[in-house]
Amino acid sequence: MFAVMKTGGKQYKVQSGDTLRVEKLAANAGDKVQFNEVLMVGGDSPVVGSPVVAGAGVQAEVIEQIKGPKTINFVKRRRKHSSKRTKGHRQHLTLVKITDILASGADKSGVMAAENGAGFGIAAAPAAAKAEKKAEAPKAEAKAEPKKEAKKAAPKADAAGDDLKQLSGVGPALEKKLHDAGVTTFAQIAAWTEEDVAAMDEKLSFKGRIEREGWIDQAKELAKG
Repeated sequence: MFAVMKTGGKQYKVQSGDTLRVEKLAANAGDKVQFNEVLMVGGDSPVVGSPVVAGAGVQAEVIEQIKGPKTINFVKRRRKHSSKRTKGHRQHLTLVKITDILASGADKSGVMAAENGAGFGIAAAPAAAKAEKKAEAPKAEAKAEPKKEAKKAAPKADAAGDDLKQLSGVGPALEKKLHDAGVTTFAQIAAWTEEDVAAMDEKLSFKGRIEREGWIDQAKELAKG
């Protein structure tokens, strides 16, 4: 039996025992995860989903978190600025081994669903860690602290944020995209890492604009002002 599954925006044809690299998952080495987006289940009685096969799933064991091969990005600007930049990037990946293919009943298996890392290259915290953090917090502090936090957070909620149109090449349309992605201040942009830049490029289809326009350097200067 084989299956065609989807994860991280890519499709994979797999069968039990296969080892493959997928986009980074929010899981630790040794965890058992289940891919629920199964587009097709093959075998004696093949089933094609519309778009997914109801109740089907692919279970796998996480071997380790790895990085892909380095890719070199060279940017040369000819107009207005005589500058060039060479930058390397290694994509975060997860190595998994397929253990089982379920044609039905995957929704009742109880195995943790495979989810890609959240945020800009930062994996979501495991459910066990979240539960442990909640258990450690005293009940008395839980009642008193929300009021203090609400008072501190109020000015931020009222603030309109920085005028991101001051960045080179950013107009009202790009500013709206950034706002929708939760980016409203120069300080946020100035603190971006390589993984953050790659994630924003992919999420908002900037196609390398962040590096070409030098947004991070500009944001650092504007944040000082």
